Amino acid sequence: MLVEFRVKNFRSLRDEQVLSLVASKDKTLQDTHTQATGINAAPTLLRSAVVYGANASGKSNLIKALQYMRGVVTESATAIQPGQTFAVQPFRLDADSASQPSEFEVTFLLDGVRYQYGFAMTAQRIVSEHLLVYKAFKPQRWFERHFDSETGKDVYDFGPGLKGPKNLWEGATRQNSLFLSMAVQLNSEALRPVFDWFVNRLVIFNEQAQLNPQISIQMLKQADGRKEICNFLSSADISIADIDVETRKVPGQAVHFDLVAGKTEVRAEEMEEHKLRFHHVTEQGKAVFELMDESNGTRNLLFLAGPVLDILSKGLTLVIDELDTSLHTLLVRELVRLFHRPVINTGGAQLIFTTHDTSLLDAPDLFRRDQVWFVEKDRDQTSALIGLSEFSPRKNEALERGYLMGRYGGVPFLSHTLGLKH
Repeated sequence: MLVEFRVKNFRSLRDEQVLSLVASKDKTLQDTHTQATGINAAPTLLRSAVVYGANASGKSNLIKALQYMRGVVTESATAIQPGQTFAVQPFRLDADSASQPSEFEVTFLLDGVRYQYGFAMTAQRIVSEHLLVYKAFKPQRWFERHFDSETGKDVYDFGPGLKGPKNLWEGATRQNSLFLSMAVQLNSEALRPVFDWFVNRLVIFNEQAQLNPQISIQMLKQADGRKEICNFLSSADISIADIDVETRKVPGQAVHFDLVAGKTEVRAEEMEEHKLRFHHVTEQGKAVFELMDESNGTRNLLFLAGPVLDILSKGLTLVIDELDTSLHTLLVRELVRLFHRPVINTGGAQLIFTTHDTSLLDAPDLFRRDQVWFVEKDRDQTSALIGLSEFSPRKNEALERGYLMGRYGGVPFLSHTLGLKH
């Protein structure tokens, strides 16, 4: 489970921003909306969090920051070549920030162990990197790395908790690669859980990482999977009793690279084509619809179904940008509630998403106060992340009205003329 994410000097997030999933001492909805960890430092974690903000406020940059961190972890040792620069984007509207490194850090729980991992980077190199491991209450510093500008070299400090050929891993780590990533490539079993958390346990959907319908389609082709998806859709009050999948081979083309000839060629190949039929059952009767006959919300929920069911069963962390652009507000509510049902969310899965849908703020028992966050951009164009709890709202306060009135920030600065000349 994700405990905390920190970011500094990335796009509009100039100053350090902290998204915390640590639950407050508030006992409201504790049995459904929080997950006990058995760890003193973070006894309970939130199963979900929602982030609000006006267009261009920076809420999507928060998701992009976590996504960028994930990308550097997964690719710096393999996809990034020696001498190649990173496409990192610091805050560029003041000269000092533009020349400073961007910083990222996550804290997460995995198999009862708390990991705190982070790094700082410029376009040219990794400036610093560290990993703390909490197997007991006291942290163990497994490794720390920083760039010494006087010698032009990276300096490493290893703790006794990290086992393996550390000198070998250090020697193989380039200035533009992470030690974590390189060590795992060289078969570090001790560091693999940290690397695998980014690869396998953190799932991000946004404009740069779109939903793949194939996951749901493959589940529909199996009896158990089809039943799970239909139950999932029914829980969202969609009257689909069954879904048929007809698969056929159709002519297609695929691009291949010939290593010997050193050139690409297009080959004719058979491709799989899937046709879906939806069986609706209501009190008034039955009907069968094809995919294009269904609403956008139903189609999007179907494509989400496979990944979400997988995430709920494995206890993963799902991060979605602009969830309300894909789903009707009632479907969003039902999706959030799936994560809040302990009988369904048995593995401690988490949902973090951004939205403009203010009606969710007053939906009955949908969120605790500590699950709601706002992003606001100031006059200097820097974005700040603020938790609703900081405003100490009353238990029965009309949150949607307060938000739209600007009490909590996160709404756009607008001139009364909207820039129009009279």
